[in-house]
Amino acid sequence: MQTSLTKYREARLPWYTIYPTVSEFSGAVGAEAYEEWLRNLPADDPVSLYFHVPFCRSMCWYCGFPTTITRHNAPIHNYLAVLLDEIRLVSERAPQALPVSDVHFGGGTPTLIGPADFLALMGFLRHRFALTKTATVAVEIDPRTLTAEMADALGAAGVSRASLGVQSFDPIVQKAINRVQSEAQTVAAVEMLRRNGISRINFDLIFGLPHQTVQSCVETARTAVAMRPSRLAVFGYSHIPSFIKNQRLIEDASLPGSAARAEQEAAVAVTLIAAGYREIGLDHFALPDDELALAQKTGRLRRNSLGYSGDTCKTLIGFGASAIGRVGEGYVQNEVTRESYIGHVAAGRLATSKGCRLSDDDRVRAAIIERLMCDLEADVPAICAAHGSDTIRLLDSAKGLAMLAEDGIVDIEKGFIRVRPEHRFVVRSVAAAFDSFLDRIVP
Repeated sequence: MQTSLTKYREARLPWYTIYPTVSEFSGAVGAEAYEEWLRNLPADDPVSLYFHVPFCRSMCWYCGFPTTITRHNAPIHNYLAVLLDEIRLVSERAPQALPVSDVHFGGGTPTLIGPADFLALMGFLRHRFALTKTATVAVEIDPRTLTAEMADALGAAGVSRASLGVQSFDPIVQKAINRVQSEAQTVAAVEMLRRNGISRINFDLIFGLPHQTVQSCVETARTAVAMRPSRLAVFGYSHIPSFIKNQRLIEDASLPGSAARAEQEAAVAVTLIAAGYREIGLDHFALPDDELALAQKTGRLRRNSLGYSGDTCKTLIGFGASAIGRVGEGYVQNEVTRESYIGHVAAGRLATSKGCRLSDDDRVRAAIIERLMCDLEADVPAICAAHGSDTIRLLDSAKGLAMLAEDGIVDIEKGFIRVRPEHRFVVRSVAAAFDSFLDRIVP
């Protein structure tokens, strides 16, 4: 059985935040399709907005996100001006000031925008869109660069949730990933945010980092729990230096092996559950009164390009370089490089570079994959019936599903698939069985 688990754990698979995945996007869906989809949006349906701010003060060697390292503010100010222009371009193509129930600023480090500029951005956003009174506004934060003035501005701007990058509190690990961040810095950031009414705090932790051990992972989890964040995301480090250049600064020999990674992952989960957090999907943990826990309890947990969410909006509009959105008939992505993105918007064009138009088959598979990733189970016949799809055809095409059942990963009864709780960490392999774009689910 251990051999079976290892092959699933070591399989290089998508994270299935969306389906089809970005690798299936093409230039066949571009700015013209995006403009048409925007114009056809229902005027009264709430939408979500995502803003990508690709700047950091220093490079974390593990990071796989597109970002620019700068010690100066001029590039950030220039980018912000373009972001405002894109907001105008997109809002002009929508049927009216669309209602917004969820706003997320990601990066990079969005709080490098600065207090006055962030307040101005939120003011312009409220001018161009109709943010609901209960809209969630979330911001990703590097505790090492958060200032008291910025925390004040976040509170004044109506930010209600903050996501703090932590990764590890072990100084040996921090040095090995070029992210030295003391516990005191993180505590100070949390206290500043809470003083400004931002009580919903998320922490990001990572296992599988260089020199990391089970004990250091547990100690990091305990230190994090002492600050009582509302939720934690616990990700496994993905080492692909052939693709991500900064990861070449991490020594391969310093990385834990597959068995050690599994022990770290399990130990962190045990620690967080013992502290009162509930398991959410593949890699999240939340207190019982957090939105994710409540969404899971009521069957409303969703999976989108940002990860797990309680947001039920059908439309996600992405702004900024490389931002992904789901609008109308499919997915769209902006130009990935900052220079190309700026060039398109400066010319008065939507920055869409590629996308994917969803087929009927894509939609039913996406629904099954989302339920597996969120609930660790999927009622395939019910989902097929809702989409007018043939259950037998879909189950027969599910690559590797029989093997997953033979290996004890899933139980299947009359088309209802349930991932065994002890194997939640390999749920991506179950989702991959329904991915029509994959030739195989294990190496």
